[in-house]
Amino acid sequence: MHQELLWDQRALAAADVLTDERNAEAGVALPVAGLYPSLHLNLADCYRKVGDLEHAREHLQHARAGIGALGDDEYGQLIRDGLDRLAEQVDP
Repeated sequence: MHQELLWDQRALAAADVLTDERNAEAGVALPVAGLYPSLHLNLADCYRKVGDLEHAREHLQHARAGIGALGDDEYGQLIRDGLDRLAEQVDP
């Protein structure tokens, strides 16, 4: 589990140095801002799994704050649904 958490932390750090141009060159249609809700959702879920609900809630909040960068499509709905499910598990 800690390896998954480390991986998700690295993915978030890597996104911080991406640009929309580099994303497009790599064939990713989303702007960089559209990656953050998923990255934070993954981190929140990892923190939940290791029992760190404070950090899980923090990343859930970050994911919710960036949700506007997602389109009204299947991917956006997938992330929104994931956020809703996780919120039920970590929100008091």
